[in-house]
Amino acid sequence: MGRTRRHFLQAASLAGLSAVVGRSAAQERPSLPVPPLQDLRPGTPVTLTARVGETEFFPGKPSPTAGYNRHLLGPTLRVRSGDEVTLNVRNELPEMTTVHWHGLLIPAAVDGGPHNEIAAGQTWKAELPVQQGASTCWYHPHPHGRTGLQVYGGLAGMLIVTDREEQALGLPSRYGVDDLPLILQDRVFDREQHLVYPRGHMALMHGALGSVMLVNGVREPRAAVPAGLVRLRLLNGANARVYDLAFEDGRTFHWIGTEGGLLREPVALQRIALAPGQRAELLVDFGDARPAVLVNRTTAGRQPLLHFAPAGERRPHALPARLAQWQSPPREAATQRRRLTLTMGNGGAMDGMSGLPGMQGMPMPHGFDGRPFDMARIDQRVKLGAVEIWEVSALPGMMMDQAHPFHMHGVHFEVIRRDGRAPDALDAGRRDTVLVDAPVELLVHFTQPGPTVPFMYHCHILEHEDAGMMGQFTVS
Repeated sequence: MGRTRRHFLQAASLAGLSAVVGRSAAQERPSLPVPPLQDLRPGTPVTLTARVGETEFFPGKPSPTAGYNRHLLGPTLRVRSGDEVTLNVRNELPEMTTVHWHGLLIPAAVDGGPHNEIAAGQTWKAELPVQQGASTCWYHPHPHGRTGLQVYGGLAGMLIVTDREEQALGLPSRYGVDDLPLILQDRVFDREQHLVYPRGHMALMHGALGSVMLVNGVREPRAAVPAGLVRLRLLNGANARVYDLAFEDGRTFHWIGTEGGLLREPVALQRIALAPGQRAELLVDFGDARPAVLVNRTTAGRQPLLHFAPAGERRPHALPARLAQWQSPPREAATQRRRLTLTMGNGGAMDGMSGLPGMQGMPMPHGFDGRPFDMARIDQRVKLGAVEIWEVSALPGMMMDQAHPFHMHGVHFEVIRRDGRAPDALDAGRRDTVLVDAPVELLVHFTQPGPTVPFMYHCHILEHEDAGMMGQFTVS
């Protein structure tokens, strides 16, 4: 077994991006690497290969990594609403994997959850009917118990849905020029500057949190952008970190899209939070040609993420007053109300009291309502076409209270209440992931079938998910 294969299996050191290999130590700030764009067309299958490789985050310090068709991360896939496209997913990893199309509204049989296993050396044919509006989605592994490691190793990529309504708005759309895919992640490096996957009690409780910030796999890159309106497609692809994003100079930008697609109208902001799994589309005006820095705000200060260098003649782009004109399902159409509670353990068992009725003093694993994930158990059964209200909260009074990003497969939902009141401004739009730092009520419309293969719902802190904070539901 070769060095790269052995290290991947042992999860000892994972790293890098092929575009960084060989970068001179004298080059202080690399150019932003833009993943290659792969347009998917009906009748023309595309192969996506999960494989291991080796790359450098720090010059001369190679570490094992994994990616799709490359050493780290994967190509940006672009699909058009109304098309049905085919992907052949080849697994050249030394272990089982799956590929989840996070954000696509597709049947559970091709959703890519833990039931859609692809054994090492095998290929899975996924036929994806695209029946939703323009949106920024992504794809990543979802094997139960190994999702955190495989995503941390580099298996992730962006997936863009476009439609005629979006194209008619005149938004910036030159991929890699004024329409930038930005995958935000954080990582841990050892003293020799090799990537390390955190393990142990703290990682189990808080998830894999790193001190080094990456954008498209690179530390503090520089993006050359036009002096005008630029569209940023932000994906929080981190295992556990919640980002608090702003520009160092405090400039205003316009928020135009969530996980479920475009908002009804642009919203002017100076900062935006993104939980793991969430996406946001922003329009930023660099017409003043001044350099700018996107930062992550923390209690300790501001961490630079991406440096922008505007140049050239200003390219006119009008900010649309209206965006997508979608309709919300009426709340009175909800036929059922369900209540879910995210529960945390302590290394698989909770020392102390449980707040769930009838479970005081009992061992508490990671899970929902005190029960860890079981692939053989269906937790919820939903009728196809139903509108429901799901109340999601985290068990109070735990030793380590923590906000959890709650994600549902196969649906878009709207946040209708948070902590018993109207939702926050940043809860707007159609979502597939919401941060549960207080009880939330979600209005969910179930449009995709899953009668035999179930859909998942789970915490998108990947170490929590792997440890059992996941449930599943059928739709029929």
